[in-house]
Amino acid sequence: MTSISGDRGSGPTRRALFLAGAGAALAAGCAPAGTSGASAPVLRATPSPSTSASASAAGADMTPGVMTLFKDPAYNFNGLLALGGSGAGSAEVGEVLTAVNTINRAGLSAQTYVETFRKLGDRLLQAPPGAPADDQTKRFRALRAAQYYGQALFFVLGSDDPGSEEQLYRSGRKAWDTFCDLCEPAPVKATVPYGTTPMPVWFFRPDTSNTPRPTVILTNGSDGQNVDMWTYGVPAALERGWNALVYDGPGQGQLLFVDQVVFTPTWEKVVSPLIDWLSARPDVDTARIALTGLSMAGDLAPRAAAFEDRLAALVAMPGCVEPWLGFPPEIRQILTPNKEETNDIWNKEVVPELPPDAAAVMKKRFEPFSIPAMLDARRGKLFTDFYTPATRIQALAITSVVSRIKAPTLVLDYDGEQFYPGQPRQLYDKLTSPKDYVKLTAAQGAQLHCSPMAPQLHCEVVFDWLQETMTGR
Repeated sequence: MTSISGDRGSGPTRRALFLAGAGAALAAGCAPAGTSGASAPVLRATPSPSTSASASAAGADMTPGVMTLFKDPAYNFNGLLALGGSGAGSAEVGEVLTAVNTINRAGLSAQTYVETFRKLGDRLLQAPPGAPADDQTKRFRALRAAQYYGQALFFVLGSDDPGSEEQLYRSGRKAWDTFCDLCEPAPVKATVPYGTTPMPVWFFRPDTSNTPRPTVILTNGSDGQNVDMWTYGVPAALERGWNALVYDGPGQGQLLFVDQVVFTPTWEKVVSPLIDWLSARPDVDTARIALTGLSMAGDLAPRAAAFEDRLAALVAMPGCVEPWLGFPPEIRQILTPNKEETNDIWNKEVVPELPPDAAAVMKKRFEPFSIPAMLDARRGKLFTDFYTPATRIQALAITSVVSRIKAPTLVLDYDGEQFYPGQPRQLYDKLTSPKDYVKLTAAQGAQLHCSPMAPQLHCEVVFDWLQETMTGR
């Protein structure tokens, strides 16, 4: 790999190498191709530099034929996530495919994607034509609306109206809460202490009998919404007679978009108060509390388990030990031990010629780690302080604490894992607790990060393992 820190007078400049390397890496498979203006950021994490050169080709191989909703892999991945939610009632196949056709006819861009899915969410929250909707119809229309608002939210910073980000989040949250209020029984809505900012929680249970039950704490990733936790766990828990806890932690949902609290590397300080809250409830079997982590939470959940001994089981989906490695080396090399030097490199040598698509990716990737970066992005600007969020991402590394985990652990991996390739196996190899490793495959239709096309299969694997681990059957 060519260094980008050499003498600027002898050979390629840092800027030229960045544009040739990191710009291409960020754009390959994770930002819109052939669009003008600001474009969409990558979902969940930027592709590993070791695979970025072939990201587009690999993505095409992993989504052949009718699995290709959009030619751009980033949009395609998001569309597949929406489509996959249909099995859990958090999307409708016809609605998603109609939205895909509408976007493609208009010309794929962040703007057309956001507009189409926002309008779909708005429409579902209105009364359907004909007879007034009963509560069951309102319930699932609201759940689907939450999905579609989440789709729009992900790309809004690359649209013509980035300043609508908070309002778009609030629309999705309103839809989610409407859905929850109409569930039978409705989940318990409460707040759990976290520093000076309480975390909202939604506690789903099969009934109100106060029977002590196994309970799963569902942890979202760096840019998922509550509706994703429904798709990836709540029904699977309820169908087994278990409880499920959904929550917004720092850097997620309400705490990010409204309360302006960024991610913390000490995720045990997030999970331990949740376990305290659960342990005070008569309907929770405190000996059978499990923790799952989806996407980047495949790093967060293991970190919590390394310092929290009350967990009966842990699932990392996928395993991740160092999220910073998800960024191309040209970006990682911008970070030096000196804040002023780092920010000079960023602002003077990189930003002036950063392609719009790569700039949009950086806005999205850095916003959960820097409130100034988020607020700048909402004003259509690129952040100037690279050092602070970069060091926060770097601090998420858990390689030194994995051996402390005592709970039995399941590590998932995926064919074509495009964001943390190789890291699931690294986590598995470092574990000293009872452990299992499962790779979901393209032959199952469960390829790519988090198996976007097969969340039902994903839940079957996870909850069958939890069933055996926590109940012995």
